[in-house]
Amino acid sequence: MTITLYDTKQRRKREFTPLDAENVRMYVCGPTVYDRAHLGNARPVVVFDVLYRLLRHTYGADHVTYVRNFTDVDDRINETGLKRKKAGDSRSLEALITERSDQTIAWYHEDMDALGALRPNFEPRATEFIAQMVTMISELIAADHAYEAEGHVLFAVDSWREHYGKLSGRSVDDMIAGARVEIAPYKRNPMDFVLWKPSTEDLPGWDSPWGRGRPGWHIECSAMAKDLLGETFDIHAGGLDLQFPHHENEIAQSCCTTGPESFAQYWLHNEMLQVEGKKMSKSLGNFFTVRDLLDKGVPGEVIRLVFLQTHYRKPMDWTAIRQKEAEKMVADWFGTLQKHGFSSKMVRMLKDAGEWTHDVELVGVLGNDLNTPGALARIHVLANGRTTAALVPLAHGLEMLGLVPDWDILDLSPLQGVEMQDWVKPLIDDLLAQRQMARASKDWAEADRLRDVLTGAGVQVTDVSGTASWQPGPDFDPAKLEVLK
Repeated sequence: MTITLYDTKQRRKREFTPLDAENVRMYVCGPTVYDRAHLGNARPVVVFDVLYRLLRHTYGADHVTYVRNFTDVDDRINETGLKRKKAGDSRSLEALITERSDQTIAWYHEDMDALGALRPNFEPRATEFIAQMVTMISELIAADHAYEAEGHVLFAVDSWREHYGKLSGRSVDDMIAGARVEIAPYKRNPMDFVLWKPSTEDLPGWDSPWGRGRPGWHIECSAMAKDLLGETFDIHAGGLDLQFPHHENEIAQSCCTTGPESFAQYWLHNEMLQVEGKKMSKSLGNFFTVRDLLDKGVPGEVIRLVFLQTHYRKPMDWTAIRQKEAEKMVADWFGTLQKHGFSSKMVRMLKDAGEWTHDVELVGVLGNDLNTPGALARIHVLANGRTTAALVPLAHGLEMLGLVPDWDILDLSPLQGVEMQDWVKPLIDDLLAQRQMARASKDWAEADRLRDVLTGAGVQVTDVSGTASWQPGPDFDPAKLEVLK
């Protein structure tokens, strides 16, 4: 199939052609791990998880490499450690920062898992790639693209002036005129940005040719992407707020060490999130984290569905009405699948039998620049299926959109929490085995009689590739089977 993606750098939709179809590579900027992920942090995770799923579907799961980093070198992380020390914690600042980073990463995994996001192939921490950053900075200095000044190392924007600003569509002169940047006396140009900065003895730092210090934010992603994906790879993505200066600076420092046509070949950016029509802000009282919603009982698949209802390149508005609508849609879709006998066991059987088939139209719509609203419209059509076989594309589509965090969710029956007596399951399994033997010997009358017995007791039986599975239906009454014990 053909995938088209809107390339921010070229400002147009382009047919996606990977550098190597056997090794499709994508880098997405991840979180700075100092606190819980808020709702806006989650949008790029969901958006580019859908892209990851689409790429895996198209090229094969073993042929796609997805990298999303953790920034664990940051002044805000340092502040959390310093606060703990001031509160009386006797451990070293380094130990406190490491503990906070580990804790925040665990929170992040827990929350993003709840939204149905697949884990990337690699989740590098900035602190694990300091050596690669130092090497890249040294190369930039040697090529006259960077300079040392008062313990800092800065990228010289004038050395890349012809290309700088192409991603964000700005000229250097325009950026300087409207700049709100710190114009330090050691900067040659107000737009020069920090690659390395000194650390005091009470802050985390690493040895370098320029003294003890720590890296600037932008160099981190460049070094990690190069090390894990190579000098040139397919897709770089993130929120629109990262387009400038972060992604612009990544391009500059990376291309200055490897060549102007290197680094990412496609740039994707998702638009920002609002809450009830307003920018999310603590001062407005409309700021909340993913965990806040999950703890209030909003299922992860509902949060995800609200995100997917808006195209990723349009601003998204989280509202209470949309949440309620999404809750109903999820309940209807899952209810339809449950009614037709879908369960985690049956899905496994369908996959093993090669009967896990996708809907061509849905995948085609999704391949048109991640048109998730169009894909959801197709989901509504597929939900009208009247047989198990007709509903397989619905189940496949829900999985492809990440709306099923785990197929075990379909095992939840109306009798959840009601314990069956020990004899019930073995008896039903035995009746199914007898029915299978009758079918094998073409004793259709006996096979139909056994199915009628099970159906009369409210047992929902599903046949996939000659193998039967069952689950209790809404009118399940084991007492009707007791005479067969």
